[in-house]
Amino acid sequence: MAELALILLGALLINNFVLAQFLGLCPFMGVTKSFAPALAMSAATAFVLALTAIACHLVHHGLLVPLGLEWLRIIVFIVVIAGVVQFTELYLRAVSPLAHQRLGVYLPLITTNCAVLGVALLTVGEGRSLPGAVVFAVGAAAGFGLVLMMFSAIRERLLGADLPAALQGAPIALITAGIMSLGFLGFFGLG
Repeated sequence: MAELALILLGALLINNFVLAQFLGLCPFMGVTKSFAPALAMSAATAFVLALTAIACHLVHHGLLVPLGLEWLRIIVFIVVIAGVVQFTELYLRAVSPLAHQRLGVYLPLITTNCAVLGVALLTVGEGRSLPGAVVFAVGAAAGFGLVLMMFSAIRERLLGADLPAALQGAPIALITAGIMSLGFLGFFGLG
């Protein structure tokens, strides 16, 4: 149980996929201009991350390893991720058309989100058990969502700030992301 707690803490804070490993920066910079789309993207990505980690773990250990096809891992994982994203998009369109519309092009881009593929590859590459893979994916998804929501809240506050013209838009967003990354660097001693 302590091992699973360390896996969760590590994925959530210590090795945060956005601020420590710099994966998933496209939605981090693109969806975080306001809080509602960041929250929806966090939920959709969390759902996709959890399902793909489980599916990729099962496919890897149940199909690829027994058949000696580990070299197809990346291609198979991309196909699994694309299927899960397609399912998520259809589900969101049916359940919440407004959230689907707000996410726009970023929802299909979860397929190419390197954080999703990174979690799947790290899960099987580090030889995690299925419970460890699930906890790792949940921690990665929670860390991704935490960072997206924090960054969107900061960016909303910065919209009302009196900034020099040279810092408005992308420059202040990149500076803020760098400062957040430095803040998360302080968690490295916990693991």
